[in-house]
Amino acid sequence: MDNPHISLIIRQKILNEPVDNRTCCVDSEKAMLVTKKLSTYQHYIILILFLFSLKIKRDIKNRVLGKTKTRNNIDMKKEWIEKGYVDEQVDASLDLKKEIRNLCKEKDAIILAHYYTVGDIQDIADFVGDSLALARKAAETDAKVMVMCGVHFMAETCKLLSPDKTVLCPDLTAGCSLADSCRAEDLKKFKDEHPGYKVVSYVNTTAAVKALTDCVVTSGNAEKVMASFPKDEKIIFGPDYNLGNYINSVSGRNMLLWNGGCHVHEKFSVEAIVKLKQEHPGALVMAHLECKAPVLAVADVKGSTATMLNYAKAHPELKEYIIATEAGILHELERSCPDVKFYPVPPEVSEGGVGCSCNECEYMKKNTLQKIYNTLKYGWPSVEVDPEIARDAVKPIEKMLSLS
Repeated sequence: MDNPHISLIIRQKILNEPVDNRTCCVDSEKAMLVTKKLSTYQHYIILILFLFSLKIKRDIKNRVLGKTKTRNNIDMKKEWIEKGYVDEQVDASLDLKKEIRNLCKEKDAIILAHYYTVGDIQDIADFVGDSLALARKAAETDAKVMVMCGVHFMAETCKLLSPDKTVLCPDLTAGCSLADSCRAEDLKKFKDEHPGYKVVSYVNTTAAVKALTDCVVTSGNAEKVMASFPKDEKIIFGPDYNLGNYINSVSGRNMLLWNGGCHVHEKFSVEAIVKLKQEHPGALVMAHLECKAPVLAVADVKGSTATMLNYAKAHPELKEYIIATEAGILHELERSCPDVKFYPVPPEVSEGGVGCSCNECEYMKKNTLQKIYNTLKYGWPSVEVDPEIARDAVKPIEKMLSLS
């Protein structure tokens, strides 16, 4: 690069910048001659420097705009990362349900929704189910992209079962009180304090906790899966104390129970059920296994959301039910059994001390049509699991599926 004119030539020929002829006496013929004299190696160096300069300019621009790049080369705004979801305005005139279905077709995506999401989301989903059914669907789908409309641990489970798929979670802040109640480091310490014990974890756990687990269960298959273990097996069960306590009561086991609970199901009370029963004496009581023992004791049907739904569909002669689980299940119950009345059990104490007619999970309700539209449009937030954790975390899930 001894020739003082070369940098100007580079700018003119590669960067396509105008060159002031007053500062450069090299005419076009001389410029071409000098350029030809550059070796192939020098050309490569110049090209690399040019591309690197473009990257620096782009990175500076993105910092100014508050953007970063994902591994899928998607521009993300700083505010998206802070909020945990794509916060972009959507044209109010759009038919979001139609646009979401169009995006699914365009991107080879399917929407999986839990029964606790709002009715509009269940209506546009490709598949609606409880945790067990959603896990099975995630393992068998051929779609390239999955949008998991539920909570974060469900999206992690999808990724563990289909590591080559893109798994989108409309809102990363859609957490779970049960998953939050059991940290991996705390479980590891508890395991170390109880050598010789197997760990059985409820599916409502993080991938890091599943990696420390021997087998996973859901409320829909817990009894069946636990029956595969010897009666005298030493077991740590977590994090749902109520589910573990129920299994102990029906199996005669004496598992060590983690003291975790679902903030929704913990709010149901016997008093509220008795009051509804007085108002509707012919109604059967159905309660989720995450409820406390006194609530389960007065329930006629105990099980998962799928258990409740299947029972109602199998008994068309029954016309009234009292439901002790998250209110989102009412949408599918009423759709499947339009001639039946379902009465949701109100929470024991609602926020602000004001009574309400149903008990909802605010995490599930963070899923909205707008967030689903944006997550499909921008391809973010996507869920990733550390490969080392994933290697161990998928094993107890696969074991559960093989036993279910």
